[in-house]
Amino acid sequence: MTHLDDIRSGVLRFRNHVFPQRRALYELLANHQAPQVLFIGCIDSRVDPAELCDADPGDMFVERTPGNIVPSYAETRSGISASIEYAVTALGVTDIIVCGHSDCGALKAVLHPEKLAALPAVERWLHYTDAAAEAAARIGGEDSLKSLCEQNVLAQMRHLRTHPCVAARPGIRIHGWVYQIHTGEVFAADEASGTFALWP
Repeated sequence: MTHLDDIRSGVLRFRNHVFPQRRALYELLANHQAPQVLFIGCIDSRVDPAELCDADPGDMFVERTPGNIVPSYAETRSGISASIEYAVTALGVTDIIVCGHSDCGALKAVLHPEKLAALPAVERWLHYTDAAAEAAARIGGEDSLKSLCEQNVLAQMRHLRTHPCVAARPGIRIHGWVYQIHTGEVFAADEASGTFALWP
């Protein structure tokens, strides 16, 4: 069997078993969504936002980018800007989570840029981590990837606030997380101190 055969089997299981058991929920969501949380995470295949948060369909509006990067508004008006604007303005989310994770391939590439020679689009995208890389280098420490991951989450939270729709909503809550794949733990940012602690 190929991986696509596995996907086909999964779709059939969903249609024949999962969907019938949750038909009422899907019928409720058929013409309306009202998520309260925008989850911005990495595209890494090992990180499933819905599974991590034990969230049902309709609970979270999800945007995924390489390295959970949120460019500053003035730098780009790409798809992620549209996602943020729609979630904040049209859907009225009350909370935004920026979630990084352990063993992030994008951040490994920031630490080893020689590996990006054949990936020019990735190399350009990763420049949005420059401030995080500089901060992590200043801090130093034994685990450079962990430090970069944390500083990147903090930097992307700052970038997020440059988006006009976010700036216009002073009451919106912005959270920074680092998810440890190997332990299942989530560490939350304290922006004032720049530290992360086990959450909840």
